[in-house]
Amino acid sequence: MTGVEDRLRAVLRHGISGIAKRVTVGLNWTYVEGPVGAGLVHTPVRGTEGCRSLPEPGNYQGRTLADLAALMESDNIFERVLGYSAANAHHNRYDLEGVAVNGMAVNGLDMIKPCGERTVVIGRFPELDEKLPGAAVIEREPGPGDYPPEAAADLIPAAKYLAITASALSNGSLAGLLALAPASTFTVLVGPSAPLCPALFALGINALSGLVPTDLDGTAQRVAEGGSVRALKPLGRYVTLVSG
Repeated sequence: MTGVEDRLRAVLRHGISGIAKRVTVGLNWTYVEGPVGAGLVHTPVRGTEGCRSLPEPGNYQGRTLADLAALMESDNIFERVLGYSAANAHHNRYDLEGVAVNGMAVNGLDMIKPCGERTVVIGRFPELDEKLPGAAVIEREPGPGDYPPEAAADLIPAAKYLAITASALSNGSLAGLLALAPASTFTVLVGPSAPLCPALFALGINALSGLVPTDLDGTAQRVAEGGSVRALKPLGRYVTLVSG
């Protein structure tokens, strides 16, 4: 899937400008703040194979976002995540508007319908069983009722709806998942770290749903203090973009 992965990175890096005003690497999230937007991506779990500390601490903040985004190609997983965060700081703009119903912003999961196991979800989102009962859930570390990653090859080709956690982008699995989905599958990339980059629609994604931070100081502090997604959501707003 190297070709698709290269296209994903090229799309995200295209046209990036500005300086990284703030870089914060927390226990759970990595945060990059630029002049027109801010980006969040899950910090890798400590102990991950090949996972070491960042090689140049003290030398990331103040660099161009384009320079940081090039770190998507780094062999260091922490730098790769920093690269995706920098790309999000360009694409997830403070002024970006998305889909709304009755004046309320739409979350990407709201666009997915329950169709039994023809609804496939990559990642166990909170309250998923209530939102999408009967959906086939694929997890890297499967819990009760979940499928392992190997099941994707059987489940996704038959899917009517496919929701993919945005973490699949930074962990390198997104390209392979998209390759399994038929053109008829409605595919949503969803989560705080989803890049709101419409050019991704050309790669088989129908909707993008990510978080745009609004309280920047509060977000940076909660990231630094190990905040979870629950702690960050009140300090931003979900924005959903739909193809076509």
